[in-house]
Amino acid sequence: MEKFFQLKANGTTAGREVVAGLTTFFAMAYIIAVNPTLLSQSGMEWGAVFLATIIASVIGTLVMGLVANVPYALAPGMGLNAFFVYTVCFTLGFTWQQALSMVFICGLLNIFITVTKIRKYIIKAIPRSLQNAIGGGIGIFVAYIGILNVGIVTFGSGVPALATLNQPSFWLFLIGLALTIILLVCNVKGAILIGIVVSSLLGIPMGVTVTTETVSFAEACSQLPTTFGAIFTSAGLPSLFADPAKVPLVLITIFSFSLSDTFDTIGTFIGTGRRTGIFSDEDEHSMETTPGFKSKMDRALFADATATSIGAILGTSNTTTYVESAAGIGAGGRTGLTSVVVAICFAVSAFLATFVSAIPFAATAPALVVVGIMMLSAFREIQWDDFSEAVPAFFAGIFMALCYSISYGIAAGFVFYCITKVCKKQAREVHPILWVATVLFVLNFVLLATL
Repeated sequence: MEKFFQLKANGTTAGREVVAGLTTFFAMAYIIAVNPTLLSQSGMEWGAVFLATIIASVIGTLVMGLVANVPYALAPGMGLNAFFVYTVCFTLGFTWQQALSMVFICGLLNIFITVTKIRKYIIKAIPRSLQNAIGGGIGIFVAYIGILNVGIVTFGSGVPALATLNQPSFWLFLIGLALTIILLVCNVKGAILIGIVVSSLLGIPMGVTVTTETVSFAEACSQLPTTFGAIFTSAGLPSLFADPAKVPLVLITIFSFSLSDTFDTIGTFIGTGRRTGIFSDEDEHSMETTPGFKSKMDRALFADATATSIGAILGTSNTTTYVESAAGIGAGGRTGLTSVVVAICFAVSAFLATFVSAIPFAATAPALVVVGIMMLSAFREIQWDDFSEAVPAFFAGIFMALCYSISYGIAAGFVFYCITKVCKKQAREVHPILWVATVLFVLNFVLLATL
């Protein structure tokens, strides 16, 4: 194990990696029940999506851990699954089989731009100031996810406000947050995981930690054939291009899927990998032209790219690298052993879904908030007294949370970076790839606005 994962070389231990893996799993376990609940609205069988979610997460996370040896977990992405249901199926009128087919093609496209190292070239093209802004922005986004998940911030009448603290879940969140902060300040090992476990246990007498109804493993297995390989039936890929009038709309939708998926992953890797040293400068900036994947970044990008197509074959929306991996990284995870632990937890959850679903958001939200705090340190590397640097950094860092999207935050940062450079007559300093990415983002916004 030591030799395979290079634990000592990465400054970690097996025990720390196990704790990190458990922390990441508990932080993202909600997807096991949330994803099938959401996708089933499109007509898919709940049990089939439930099992597809778990299998796709296990495969993607294992590839990430065993091939790339980095501590990231993969699962069907929130936001992308909502786009799948509400935009692609409900608004645009595609069937769920056609939507899955588009996700599959999106995965193939991601594999292509990864094998050709386009995604890695994009990372190299992002200036250091924006990379720091993305890192800090990921911190704000992760903390914001935690706060929204527990509902302690409300948006009544369109105005954000602190919720009235009259619900047990709010008090459990505050207790868990205080406990986790105290443990971290006192340098207690496994502080974040301890906070999640203790909060979950405290939630039992408070009525917050409760099990939910789920289908049995046997029932889920019986339903899986309805989605597994559905993209290869007549209702899937063949029907997607059957109507020539809809082909432009199909291509636009695939483009939107791919753009969001690509930059969500890039943002997560930059935001969590650079500060912790998981990805070295050589990983981020090497421009190897030899065949194969020579660095952790190469292999991690490939693992993420293949996961989307695998998930589509099984019957779920885009499988992507989870930003909640930051919780495990914050707990000390540095190698693929963390990912292997997460994959094992996902596999076990197929049989224990009722108990896994009992872990409340109020118990995991404190972990996301404190990890977000840790990640804000990236902002200190930005020259805030230089307004031309501060503007794109601000938009890249803040828009992630405001738009609830990593890719939209990156888009805002790119747009204003280009604007400031043009105004300073330094347009030549903008990497051509950054210009192309910015144009693609703008085009994506225009196309979505006209759908």
